Amino acid sequence: MATPLKTDLPADQRLKINEIFFSLQGESSLVGLPTVFIRLTGCPLRCQYCDTAYAFHAGNWQTLDDIVAQVAGFGAKHVCVTGGEPLAQKNCQTLMHRLCDEGYVVSIETSGAYDISEIDPRVIRVMDLKTPDSGELAKNRMENVPVLTGQDQVKFVLCSESDYEWAKGIIGEYGLLGRCQVLMSPSFEQLPAKSLAEWILRDKLGVRMQLQLHKLLWGDTPGH
Repeated sequence: MATPLKTDLPADQRLKINEIFFSLQGESSLVGLPTVFIRLTGCPLRCQYCDTAYAFHAGNWQTLDDIVAQVAGFGAKHVCVTGGEPLAQKNCQTLMHRLCDEGYVVSIETSGAYDISEIDPRVIRVMDLKTPDSGELAKNRMENVPVLTGQDQVKFVLCSESDYEWAKGIIGEYGLLGRCQVLMSPSFEQLPAKSLAEWILRDKLGVRMQLQLHKLLWGDTPGH
């Protein structure tokens, strides 16, 4: 249980946390690995398929020390910082740096609407590029693309074949396959997984298709 937050604690020593839980990583190249998830409160985006709207506002302030202690209590190697949009809180950077110093394999799931260049280089950056059907195409910060490295990943959540064609164009335009890992996911209950698989095979597109393992196991239950 989190310790009570002192009301006089400096703002640079706290984060608003929606939940901290232990589960299997459901996405990315780390899929299937036992992972501690730190879900931060808040997000400036409103993607039409969002499955974590409960994190937009709900949460409690916690100290960085308390967060790191809770993570240690799970005894896991991997930690994923997520949201909402975790970079909406600037102390997220400090938290990730501390977790890396503690020896964890740290990843962040970000919408890409914020500058990712200041993230600790030890952190694996899993960055969404929002498709037209997400409703948040205008929030893509394409200046982030040149910052990506081979350990990083770009994720497209696709709602339709037109989303797929758009993503394919972006992959070619920005040379993503030569820069980082590229993931494609069908939006849950919006795009049949089989359709996406067939398009990728038809086009011999060198991306990794992924399904959301956590939803196959537990559905939309929060905390998984």
